[in-house]
Amino acid sequence: MTTQILINLLIAFIWMLLNESWNIVIFAVGYVVGFIIILTMRRFFPTPFYGRKLYAVIKLLILFVVELFKSSIVVLKEILRPRLTIKPGIFRSETILETDFEITLLISLLTLTPGSVVMEVDPKQKVMYIHAMDAKDFHNNITKTKKKFENAIIEVMR
Repeated sequence: MTTQILINLLIAFIWMLLNESWNIVIFAVGYVVGFIIILTMRRFFPTPFYGRKLYAVIKLLILFVVELFKSSIVVLKEILRPRLTIKPGIFRSETILETDFEITLLISLLTLTPGSVVMEVDPKQKVMYIHAMDAKDFHNNITKTKKKFENAIIEVMR
């Protein structure tokens, strides 16, 4: 996969050098041309085509931005109420992720979304303790978000 990326960058630089003007647009066009060349020649590489991983990474980033926006709206609604009716709580959640990097990425994504903080993790048992702003409402929402993040992380990492 790394070889494919380096070849694609090399094609983009050669494309840029063959043109009269050097700018980011010409480089991007060269990168797209290199991407198409590598896509058509993917059967000659021993590793899978890197475009799938690139697509999975972009999908994970979009998922994070969407979940960040949704949870920010929920938190904003909660704090703008005249009376706070929230009941914070801590709950235990298991993960299906295996490596330390995958678990760390999940923890970072969950902590960056407003309303939840991962307090402690036991990677051997694959258990994490999450503090939620409103435990009864957030438990289901955080569990759904965690499952989405886990599936996207597995798609990126494996």
